[in-house]
Amino acid sequence: MNQLDSNQFPGKFKVAIQGEPGSFSHEAALKLVPGASIAPHALSAEVFAAVADGAVDAAAIPIENSLAGSVSEHFDLLLKHEVKVVGETLLRIRHNLIAIPGASLASIDRVFSHPVALAQCRRFLAEHPRMEAFAFYDTAGSVKQIIELRDRHAGAIASRSAAEHYGAQILASDIEDNPENYTRFFLIKHTAEVEIVPGANKISIAFALENRPGSLVAALTAVSALGINLTKIESRPVHGRPWEYIFYVDCQLRSPEEGDQALSALQAHCSMVKSLGCYLEAEEAAG
Repeated sequence: MNQLDSNQFPGKFKVAIQGEPGSFSHEAALKLVPGASIAPHALSAEVFAAVADGAVDAAAIPIENSLAGSVSEHFDLLLKHEVKVVGETLLRIRHNLIAIPGASLASIDRVFSHPVALAQCRRFLAEHPRMEAFAFYDTAGSVKQIIELRDRHAGAIASRSAAEHYGAQILASDIEDNPENYTRFFLIKHTAEVEIVPGANKISIAFALENRPGSLVAALTAVSALGINLTKIESRPVHGRPWEYIFYVDCQLRSPEEGDQALSALQAHCSMVKSLGCYLEAEEAAG
């Protein structure tokens, strides 16, 4: 899905993001909840705490990139906090080389951006060996920095929205190595505020297994026997308990009731099962 039913969010809805205004998370938040008020935070832990404490109505968080993989920290935070996924969207990630007005491509010798963005633009940087790459905490934050410094020799890699937000100029567009670059974002709300999502056709589940041979196979077989399509599985280590893992799965549903059936099937084989949310699956993002 690209946006949620506006009837679910009356009035001015406040959505937290990790990063600065103009970031990809900012774009995703407005795609999920058009017209929302955006509350930027420096750290992901602060975003989840804001939802859990009721300081914001929801948060938009990246959970997986088609090239870089999953955002592991966010799986841990989903399990830790009393929040639920109520929606998801896919965002096409387009990187741009951005500079202050009046700068030129030839003048740029330093480029700042998030490490993942820099890694996704290796070919462009290799084609411009004069440009030295420096990791920064946020894509949009790197644009904010070069505007504040007014340095004609510094560039940033970020979204078009970031350039527009900070009054910067784009020197080179679509510089990512691979155009099939998408990020999946979740919209999360406090568990107490979550209502049944009409037509929900996807569920995210976390579970821990009993320590016995074949337990993972048995758990997944029980879900498969229901005819439910497993679309993703991810494992994360349990903090403080070496060699023990939490598994995260996404399942497509033909009806919301199938989500309850999947949870029941897993409970027979697992020491812990938790629904992370039942929601509408994202539509394919436009190229």
